Amino acid sequence: MTILFRQSRELEAEIDEYLDLIIQGGLLFRQGVKCFLDHRIEEFEQRLHELRGVEQRGDTLRRGIESKLYLHTLIPESRGDVLGLLESADEVLNVVTSTLLRFSIETPELPEDLNPLFVDLADNAIASVDAMVGGCRAYFRDLAAVRDHIARAQGLREEVNRLAETYVRKVFQRELRLSHKNQLRYFVAHTERIAEDADDVCDRLAIAAIKRYV
Repeated sequence: MTILFRQSRELEAEIDEYLDLIIQGGLLFRQGVKCFLDHRIEEFEQRLHELRGVEQRGDTLRRGIESKLYLHTLIPESRGDVLGLLESADEVLNVVTSTLLRFSIETPELPEDLNPLFVDLADNAIASVDAMVGGCRAYFRDLAAVRDHIARAQGLREEVNRLAETYVRKVFQRELRLSHKNQLRYFVAHTERIAEDADDVCDRLAIAAIKRYV
């Protein structure tokens, strides 16, 4: 981050820590989904508890970063873009957390034979978040690398869309209650949204990177 934040090592470290929390949140989501599908409910609830703690720490850290950017008038030419990136990245972490929370509240009955497909869906959704974080880090450190991370996030989002469609098609081909089918579609859509929101951050990131080039 030394390219953009020569004035503040403290702010550089805090943004790095914030991005680390998003990565940690994604890992906990992956683990939580697999615990749920394996009926290891106690472990699942522990992962959810840890994820909610990560989200809360992220919110606190983000607010502190935003205050420093305003109070110390750091990077005035890029401040709006950085604030926008932080806020939109925070929304991704919020969706990751709320999606896992819905599993805890509703305890959906997912077809056992489709579990590998759902795991693949969740893994690719979180991989798109990891690519988004990589793009954000590159924005501060190596602007030329931003494009590669964005391309990876976009490719993963397309794969998530494909997996989500496949899962929902298989569900609606089954002899299940319509309410059950709709519940499963709802959980797929929320997991799919993780990748969609990460891709939205990358759209914002692409514009911010262009502005720094010109």
